[in-house]
Amino acid sequence: METQDDHAPLEPRLANTDDLVSLCRLIDTSPENFAKVKAAMLKLPDGAVRDVNSQDFDECLVVRVGDEFVVDLMRQACGIRYEEASKDVAVAEVAGVKIPFANPQLLWKTKQTHREKDALDRTFLAELLKKKGTKP
Repeated sequence: METQDDHAPLEPRLANTDDLVSLCRLIDTSPENFAKVKAAMLKLPDGAVRDVNSQDFDECLVVRVGDEFVVDLMRQACGIRYEEASKDVAVAEVAGVKIPFANPQLLWKTKQTHREKDALDRTFLAELLKKKGTKP
């Protein structure tokens, strides 16, 4: 028997202020790649990344850079390092610029926390993946 919810549209959780004020980036923390990240971030208004170096990732999983907005640079998220995550990246092109982003399977992996908003995201992602015929 079908219920009204069987065909309800799939709705993602709306972003909140915390989602929009802080950017989280899982990066390749090798000195060569961090030099590229740092050069790009030095274009932000306060240049706050100038005080960060690649050795900071030897001691910290996350390095928070507080510039005009906050950027969390992560060497791993939920136990997933950049090398593993890079296999599950999709790319979209916007105004001629290629933008990499996590596919639903990778998002599922990075949402394995105790935070309430991640539980909501897992519910959405599980349903999305089910509709695509893919397991989380």
